[in-house]
Amino acid sequence: MNTAPSLSVVVCAYTLDRWEDLQAAITSVQSQRRPPDDVVLVVDHCPELHRLADRLLHGVRVLPNQQHKGLSGARNTGVEAAVGDVVAFLDDDATAHPSWADRLLADYRDPRVLGVGGLVVPWWETDRPAWFPLEFDWVVGCSYRGLPEERAPIRNFIGANMSFRTDALRTAGGFRSDLGRVGTRPLGCEETELCLRISSRRPDAVLLYDPSAAVRHRVPAARTTWSYFRSRCYAEGLSKALVARYSDGPAALSSERAYLTSTIPRAFREALRPGRSAPVRTALALALGVGATALGYVVGSVRARRSTVPVPAGPAYHAPVKGSPA
Repeated sequence: MNTAPSLSVVVCAYTLDRWEDLQAAITSVQSQRRPPDDVVLVVDHCPELHRLADRLLHGVRVLPNQQHKGLSGARNTGVEAAVGDVVAFLDDDATAHPSWADRLLADYRDPRVLGVGGLVVPWWETDRPAWFPLEFDWVVGCSYRGLPEERAPIRNFIGANMSFRTDALRTAGGFRSDLGRVGTRPLGCEETELCLRISSRRPDAVLLYDPSAAVRHRVPAARTTWSYFRSRCYAEGLSKALVARYSDGPAALSSERAYLTSTIPRAFREALRPGRSAPVRTALALALGVGATALGYVVGSVRARRSTVPVPAGPAYHAPVKGSPA
């Protein structure tokens, strides 16, 4: 019988404003039915938060981000410090189900599996807006309608709930520091680019989505407005243009093509079905989301073509991570 791999959980935080959420996130990790071997909190250039966490959070290694400011640098700092065979990432405003760690680790019994991601359930501070399409829950960092409903291979994970074999993550070079959120800037897709890079290095690799490994992700009221929805979709388009520039082959936008040709048309049909709540506003939200994302992608692609900076290649370009090639 295979021995279960050891687990390090990395949580990244950057602001005192989420202190209560951060405490809840750490408590949920430490209360797992299968406790992790290591819990690392990386504080992204916020000395006050570092001092508070170091004083009040017990059983946690509290580290400053040693790399570029932003989520990617903080995650890479956590990967460098991790001691487990598997590194799992949990957002600082998310809480893990008590069986989360156990479910993630169970999937690593298959040696082909290099990463496992799970379900991210929205926890709305206010009521969910009647117009907000389930297909666009990715806007608030959560699992959306269109993802598999059972365990299945997937192209990339949602950052609030993902894990990787540590050696695969380090060999790939970690997260790109020129992608990912910095403060409140809503750019991202660093998880997508990393997953594509891992898969390109190991064509037989499996990145597995397991909805039984669930977390709950807080959605504040500020993220339920039309303006946030529009700006987040636009930022996603900008980010996807960068991912497409950095990644070769059809896999770079494979999920987006399936989403646009299957998930979105079905969403329009369901939104306009008789008896649906706020059908017109939901249809408008679907159109706005697709349009803003497409516009962001076009703008990002034009900027990329005009850029004189060459496209970096290879893990040596990415933020250095312990164990990665020089």
